[in-house]
Amino acid sequence: MQIIKVKPYGFGSNSYILTEDGKNAVVIDCAEPALFDVCAEKNLTVAAVLSTHGHFDHVGGCGRFYAAGVPIYCGEFEKALIHSPENRNIFGGVFIPEFEIEKTLKDGEEITLAGIIIKALHTPGHTAGGITYVAGGNLFTGDTLFRLSIGRCDLPTGDGKKLIESVNKLFALDGDYKVYCGHEEDTSLAYERKFNPYAKH
Repeated sequence: MQIIKVKPYGFGSNSYILTEDGKNAVVIDCAEPALFDVCAEKNLTVAAVLSTHGHFDHVGGCGRFYAAGVPIYCGEFEKALIHSPENRNIFGGVFIPEFEIEKTLKDGEEITLAGIIIKALHTPGHTAGGITYVAGGNLFTGDTLFRLSIGRCDLPTGDGKKLIESVNKLFALDGDYKVYCGHEEDTSLAYERKFNPYAKH
C-alpha cells in the first residue's frame, strides 16, 4: 500500500491518500479543496473520504469531493458535531463546506475501500466522535496522538480524561505501527510508548 502525505497549503491538517493499486484510493482527513486536484493529477479514483474528526482544518476539502459524488465517512458520534453552531463558531467563526455524511463508523468496525481493509477505532477526547483509522501497519490518529504530544481538549465536545484514555488505548495495541498524525511529523507507536509523556509506564 502506498501512502501519500499531503502537507497543508494553508491552515489545515496533514492529509493522506492511500492506494493499493495506483488507480483507486481512499483519502483520510481532506483538509483542503486542492487535495481533489492532487488525486486528479495522479489519476486516482477516490472511493471515499474518511474523517478522523469534524474540525474545519480536517474537513475543509470535503465539499469538493462530495460535489463530485465521493462519499464522506466519520465516526458515529461525530456526525452531529460537524455542522453544529458550536463547531462553526470556534476561533471566532470558521468556514466548513457543505457536505453530507454517507456512513458513520462504530468502534472496531472494519470496511474495505479501494481494496484496502481499514479498521475504525473510537478515540474520543479531542472531540466526542474522534476516530483513529488502522490500515495495515499504520495508524492515522488525527488530533488524538502526535509525536511526543497529544491533541487539545478545550474545544466543543473535547474531554481531557477521555483523550488520555484514548491515547492509552492506542498504546495498548499489539505490536508496532507507523503513526501518521493530523499535524507535524510522523512517528511510531513504539517510540511514543517509550517517550511520549502521556504514556503510562
